[in-house]
Amino acid sequence: MKRFLFLFAFAVTISVGAQNKILPKHIQIQTAVLAAPEMYRDNATVLGYNETGELVTLRQGTNKMICLADDPNKAGISVACYGAELEPFMARGRALVAQGKTTQEKREIRKQEIEAGTLSMPIEPAMVYVLAGEETDYSEETGELLKSRIRYVLYKPYMTGESTGLPTKPQAPGMPWLMDAGTHRSHIMISPPKK
Repeated sequence: MKRFLFLFAFAVTISVGAQNKILPKHIQIQTAVLAAPEMYRDNATVLGYNETGELVTLRQGTNKMICLADDPNKAGISVACYGAELEPFMARGRALVAQGKTTQEKREIRKQEIEAGTLSMPIEPAMVYVLAGEETDYSEETGELLKSRIRYVLYKPYMTGESTGLPTKPQAPGMPWLMDAGTHRSHIMISPPKK
C-alpha cells in the first residue's frame, strides 16, 4: 500500500510539474500570436510568463493587438489576442483573479467600476480571438499547434438581442449569438462548428 501511495504521489508530482513548465520566450510568442489574424501577428504585443511564472510583457508591439500566451498552470493549450482598447478590462480581470476573487465577484466589481467610470470599456465593438487545442497536438520546440479550434468574441457593453438582431442563446453550430445580453460584458460569440 505504501508503495502504491508513493507511486501515485510521484505520478501526480510529475503531472503537475509538466503543467507548470515555462516555455522559452520565443516559443510563447510564436504560439500566442497564432490566435491573431496574420496581418497583426508580427507587430503584436505579447504577454507571457517569466521563469517564476509571473505574467510579463514578452514583446512590446507596435500595433494595437495584444496576445496572451498559454497559461502553464492550466491543462490544454489556449491563447488569445484582442484589441488594446480591451486591455483595461482584461488586466482588471487578471488582477482580481490574482486577489482570489471568484468569477461572480470579479464580474460584479468590474460592473461597478464600469458604471462608475473608473474602468473603461470600448465604445466601438472590440474583437477577441481565442485559439485552443490539446497538448498532444502541440510542439514545445516550434510553438506550432497542429490541430486547433478558434472562437471569435466581439465585445461591446450593453448590447441586446433587440439592438443586434441576434439570439441570446446558441441556436445552430457556428451561428453568432449574444452572450450576457444587456450587461457591461455583453459579447457576440462565434464558434465555428468542429470539423
